[in-house]
Amino acid sequence: MFKVLSRAFSQQLKDPVRVVVTGGSGQIAYSLLFRIASGSLLGENQPVILQIYDLPHMQAALRGVVMELLDGAFPLVHEIVASDLPETIYANADYAFLVGAKPRGPGMERGDLLKQNGEIFVKVGQALDKYANKNVKVLAVGNPVNTNALIAMSNAPSIPKENFTAMTRLDHNRALCQLGTYLNAKVTDIGNIAVWGNHSPTMFPDLSYVTLNGDKIRGKIDNTWYEKEFIPVVQQRGTAIIAARKASSAASAASAAVDHVRDWAIGSNGNWVSMAVPSDLYNGEYGVPPGLIFSYPVVCVNGAYQLVKGLKLDEFQQNKIKVTVNELLKEKEAVADLIRK
Repeated sequence: MFKVLSRAFSQQLKDPVRVVVTGGSGQIAYSLLFRIASGSLLGENQPVILQIYDLPHMQAALRGVVMELLDGAFPLVHEIVASDLPETIYANADYAFLVGAKPRGPGMERGDLLKQNGEIFVKVGQALDKYANKNVKVLAVGNPVNTNALIAMSNAPSIPKENFTAMTRLDHNRALCQLGTYLNAKVTDIGNIAVWGNHSPTMFPDLSYVTLNGDKIRGKIDNTWYEKEFIPVVQQRGTAIIAARKASSAASAASAAVDHVRDWAIGSNGNWVSMAVPSDLYNGEYGVPPGLIFSYPVVCVNGAYQLVKGLKLDEFQQNKIKVTVNELLKEKEAVADLIRK
C-alpha cells in the first residue's frame, strides 16, 4: 500500500469525499481517474480522496498511475491511497466505481466470464458491506455489468439496494450520438431516449418518446433506419470499436461512468438518463420481474433516481424488452450460487 497527499492549490469549500476506483491500472480507470481528479464528477468545489485498488501484481503499474495523478497537480485531490487491500480501499467510501474485471478472452464462453467475474464481485460486495459508508453510491463498470452489480448487491445486505447500479449510460450516449448524426442535431437538443435491459447486444435503445428541442419527433424518424440501422449499431458499437482500434472502448466508457454518477449525485436537470438499477424497486413495472439489475429511463433529483412512469409500450417494445429480460434471467441462473439470498 502507498498513500500520498496532494498539495492544495485552491480553497476547499467542502469536506472531501472518498471515491473508490477498482482496476486502477487498467485502460478505463486510467481515463476515469483524471476526470474525477479534475472536478468533472462532482464539481469544482468538491475535493476528493482517491482510493484506488488493483491486484498485487499490478501495484507497480498502479504506482505509475499515482505518479501521473500527482504530476497533474489537481487542486481538488486531497489525498491518494493506492492498495491491494480491501480494508484500505473501501474504508468509508462515498462513491465506488467497480471497473476491475476480467476481460473476455479468445474462445471464452459468456458463462465462463460470468462465473469468473461473479466471484470477483462477491468479494467486492462483501468488502463494501464491511468497510464502506452505508450510503455509498456504487456503479458497476466491469462486464457483465448488470449481473456483476446484482452479485455485489446481494453480498452487501447492510447497504440499500437502490445504491447499487450498473452502467448503461455508455449505450445511452451512443444512442444520442447516432440519432444526433441522423438528425444533424446537437446531442443537447435531444431528449427522452431510453435504453432498456442488459448492457449487451440484447439491450433495447428506444426512440419511442424522443424529442428534439422539446418536440416529439418519433413520427419523423424512418422505421427502416430505426430498426435496421440505429438499434443494431448501438447494440454492436462496442464490437465495432474493438474491430477498429484492436482494443475495447475505454475513454468513452470512462466518460459515461462520470456522466452516470454525476447525474445521480447532482441531478439530471429533468432529462431522462438510462441507468441499470434493481428491478425490485418497481414491482414488475414494464414487465420486468424482480430480482434483476435492469436498465430503465430515469430522472435524477437530489441524489436519487426516479423511474419514468406511465409509459405506454407497444408490441414491438414489449418484445424487445422481453428478449433482454430473458437474457438477464439466464445470466442470473448461471451464477445463482454467488447470489446471497
